[in-house]
Amino acid sequence: MPDCHRIAPCLTRLWYRRQLAFSLLPLLPLSWLFRLMVWVRYALYRCGVLRSYRLPVPVIVVGNLTVGGSGKTPLVLWLVDRLRELGWRPGIVSRGYGGAAAGVQSVGVASDVAVVGDEPLLLARRAGVPVSTGRDRVAAGQALLAGHPECNVIVSDDGLQHYRLQRAVEIAVFDGRGPGNSRLLPVGPLREPLRRLSRVTAVVWNSAPPGQGKEAGSDLPKFEMRLVGQRFHSLLDARRFCAAEDLHGKRLFAMAGIGDPNRFFAHLKALGLEFEAHAFPDHHEYKAADLAFAREGVLLMTEKDAVKCAALASGVAWVLPVEAQIVSASSGPTLLDIILEKLDGRALA
Repeated sequence: MPDCHRIAPCLTRLWYRRQLAFSLLPLLPLSWLFRLMVWVRYALYRCGVLRSYRLPVPVIVVGNLTVGGSGKTPLVLWLVDRLRELGWRPGIVSRGYGGAAAGVQSVGVASDVAVVGDEPLLLARRAGVPVSTGRDRVAAGQALLAGHPECNVIVSDDGLQHYRLQRAVEIAVFDGRGPGNSRLLPVGPLREPLRRLSRVTAVVWNSAPPGQGKEAGSDLPKFEMRLVGQRFHSLLDARRFCAAEDLHGKRLFAMAGIGDPNRFFAHLKALGLEFEAHAFPDHHEYKAADLAFAREGVLLMTEKDAVKCAALASGVAWVLPVEAQIVSASSGPTLLDIILEKLDGRALA
């Protein structure tokens, strides 16, 4: 798959216009070729030329059709917490994007973010369950189960297009930008055509009401995910906290290196904070110079950025943890009900 994190931000802005930008027209032949490659690859898996593998425990894939981040990690954390409450013993596998590890890597709370990647380290610290990374999610899952045979379900952070790994549940996540112009790479942000949604279990909208975009016309169960968080903790000492009210009147700087930094900035504004915003590419490899703008003020950041910036910030810095809340779009079964029905055959009410 093309590496979206190295594509110019200006191209990303063109993708998320509702209409196809004229300047993207020269890329249409590449997009048609990419569509053909996606179709051929899926067909090869369907007919068995490319082999897929079933792990001895059920797999839940939380992924997206668009490139870049859409809010999968908070949903993975929510799902792991709900499964544990019901007596399941989950583990997490991830590609480990941004990490230097070449093969499968077990991730612990003290792992080196440069080796394992930012999202896996955040998951290990927040979820409190075994985490394993690897480009080959089958190998990552096998290694996790070998080291933690008590795990009886695996949640894959990303991997919707990783057909090598068979799965019981697929959840597609969109953020408020939706599918953009609904075109495939490199003309649009899609990794697969929107009709791919006909094969997923449910669609979750991050910080946007269900019903955005062309995929809303399907009969899929749709849910809204709201990210909530009001209390900050210190970057250098997670035992120290402050409320948004404590930051009023201070010179504030906010930074975010996530799929859509504006989500974080909008969250801060909703807390009544005024700040100078600094957006970075998703999975940005920070250097001390990147944070120099905040030396004379207070720096606010996401948890994902915090795992990479603890040794870089020279002044006061606060981190905003968030929790996912899932809201049903109708009076039908909840997202958890649908997942459990797939995992253990529990009948829906």
